[in-house]
Amino acid sequence: MNKSKMARIGSFVDLSRGAKAVDSKHILDNGPNCKYNNPDPNAKFPKQKTNIICTLGPVSRDVPKLEEMLKGGMRVARFNFSHGTHQYHQETLDALRQACLNTGIECAALLDTKGPEIRTGMLDHGEPVQLHKDSIITLTTDYTAKGNEKLVAVSYPSLAKHVSEGSKILCADGSITFTVISCDVDAGTVQVRCENSAKLGERKNMNLPGVNVDLPTITEKDRDDLLNWGVKNKVDFVAASFVRKGSDLDYIRSVLGSAADKIHIISKVENMEGLNNFNDIVAASDGVMVARGDLGMEIPMEQIFLAQKRMIKRCNEAGKFVVTATQMLESMTSAPRPTRAESTDVANSVLDGTDCVMLSGETAAGAYPVEAIKVMAEICNEAEAYVDNDAVFKNLMEHQSIPMSVTESTASSAVRSAHKVGATLVLCLAESGHTASLIAKYRPNCRIMCMCIPIRDEKLAKGATHDPEAVARRLLSNRGVIPYVNTDRSDSSRAYMENALQHAKKIGMCKTGDRVVGVHDVDFDAVMKIMDVE
Repeated sequence: MNKSKMARIGSFVDLSRGAKAVDSKHILDNGPNCKYNNPDPNAKFPKQKTNIICTLGPVSRDVPKLEEMLKGGMRVARFNFSHGTHQYHQETLDALRQACLNTGIECAALLDTKGPEIRTGMLDHGEPVQLHKDSIITLTTDYTAKGNEKLVAVSYPSLAKHVSEGSKILCADGSITFTVISCDVDAGTVQVRCENSAKLGERKNMNLPGVNVDLPTITEKDRDDLLNWGVKNKVDFVAASFVRKGSDLDYIRSVLGSAADKIHIISKVENMEGLNNFNDIVAASDGVMVARGDLGMEIPMEQIFLAQKRMIKRCNEAGKFVVTATQMLESMTSAPRPTRAESTDVANSVLDGTDCVMLSGETAAGAYPVEAIKVMAEICNEAEAYVDNDAVFKNLMEHQSIPMSVTESTASSAVRSAHKVGATLVLCLAESGHTASLIAKYRPNCRIMCMCIPIRDEKLAKGATHDPEAVARRLLSNRGVIPYVNTDRSDSSRAYMENALQHAKKIGMCKTGDRVVGVHDVDFDAVMKIMDVE
């Protein structure tokens, strides 16, 4: 068979600028890096299009530090409910909102649930125990038992039912591996062999690779966190841990109740069951997180890259924003510079098509939280300059169903027109933000400025409620979107568009002589037009 005619079996598509031509330029010449970037270093939006999510913690919860992080490029703040009390997180959120007021920079709030989990139990004398390679250990589902070097309690009641001889069990972030020798379902015990020597502390996490675990979608703690903190504080996003199927999202929304349409749910896909049901999860989610921590213990290490690339690709095609997370700049918890591998990892996630990149311990407890954000922003900015967005657009169009909805057709046409006329900006009006997210899906070369406006009188008359500022914050998850809030009512979409264009010109997103593509769907008709900036 002619190899050139063989069907592509992988998912990789080379979308880099100049991929099809021999380039004689210097190897570090990355094209017109600054052509579409922010020319004003003092402007209140970051240079890079990829949004940066930062976990807040002990080193990042005072107003001055949060102001520095906002100026550095943080656009979504993650509140990790695996740690801390409601009061602790409330103090941090209050400080964040004060920092936003002081700087004039919007930042969304993301509540990351602890989720269902399996943990080891308490130990004799409360001290870590030394486990030895090839030693035989009993795992018991009697969680009241105090463990030692020969006995470890496990919080999962169905352990003996769901593992079998030869199964692998990972413990303490994968630092300890057990191999199952035998199971006694009646006694609720499992005999395992320890594959490496290591110390085991109390209440360490445990993973059962390949097992469809029988755990609740939302725990009682999660329910309390969502309703008594998240809904109360009007968070913008909820990251749901260990989502395993599309119906999990329906249940989470039922827990949120009337707040469900105001909070976007990000599904954290962290095990094989979630990967098996990935298409259903994407369809039911507002966004997806490639949570490489637990996922890296549930699937073979050598397949993590494949899962990341395919998950991002499917989210891109579906128009759902996607977050890449876990150990992206891990070394910067203690060092002022990342490793070369980390820098490449961040850049590759951008080339894969991620909308957001996330920092965890780097900004929650690290020594260089602001520096980590700035480094992340610079890497994203450089990687974005390497992407051929025209090729990305064509590739996405090949995977879309025809006919499209009117709104999506208008959004994709706006991006195509922006490419063809060399527009410096796509400008859109938004009530819900749906049009802006669809424009972002098709990855224009230029930025997208979205003016979030009050809803129409007809909807108000029907009792609809609306918060343009909340819409703007939720749009901070979409790559390349710069939201702008206008609470003043105008008589027509034309007046809104003129207002938005003047604001864009004022903050340096366009200038006299530039071409701008305008889009809106707020007068019951989807409209796209090309404007010259005067």
